Amino acid sequence: MDWASVGGVLLALAGIVVGQGLEGGKLSALLQPAAFCIVVIGTFGAVLLQTRLPTFLRGLRMLRLVFAPPQDTRAVLAREINTWSLTARRDGLLALERYMLSSKDKFNVKGLRLIVDGIQPDKLRQLLDTEISAYETEERQAVRIWESAAGYSPTIGILGAVLGLIHVMENLTDPSKLGSGIAVAFVSTIYGVGLANLFFYPIANKLKAIVTQAVHQQEIAAAVFYDIATGDHTRVIDERIATLMREH
Repeated sequence: MDWASVGGVLLALAGIVVGQGLEGGKLSALLQPAAFCIVVIGTFGAVLLQTRLPTFLRGLRMLRLVFAPPQDTRAVLAREINTWSLTARRDGLLALERYMLSSKDKFNVKGLRLIVDGIQPDKLRQLLDTEISAYETEERQAVRIWESAAGYSPTIGILGAVLGLIHVMENLTDPSKLGSGIAVAFVSTIYGVGLANLFFYPIANKLKAIVTQAVHQQEIAAAVFYDIATGDHTRVIDERIATLMREH
């Protein structure tokens, strides 16, 4: 569990609630189901319109990574790289097949398989770079639904405000109905701007950081596979490991 993300959400909500209380307002004034439906459903409807369904669903599933991010596997990868390098030098490239069969990482399996199959180093690097590019494109397109939601949300909030004002104008002769319409108008704007800046943008930025870290590890692994295939000096591979372990 990423407690920083949980704390960020709670702090953002607490700031709104406390601020509302300090101004003498009631929390119930911010709870408007009509405004919530307009902003949230309208926003995700607009995002779905511009996105392929598999990409949209993938982006929604990625939300869990904000609160339960993938484990940091850099240390494990560093140990594996050392093992691959020593095995290749001591027993030859074909000896890497046993690590290919036991690895659970699809990218590492592909890299080791290309080495074992005797693919030329330059072609190997080209194939792995293509794999990385395809992975990064797919992941960033999924993350982009949250950026899009942050862009649409404030505008949908304004749309909700206009709908609330229309409701007010339709009931000018009935003062008892004016309050609800005005509430929807203002709260819709709050929901639109608040969701965009307190949730959607932060979610998108956190997911982008996670994708960047994953791509960085794949790039290091691809470089290592190339070094092993060319029989490069172990010192070069040690430098790759040092780069991998550097904090980001």
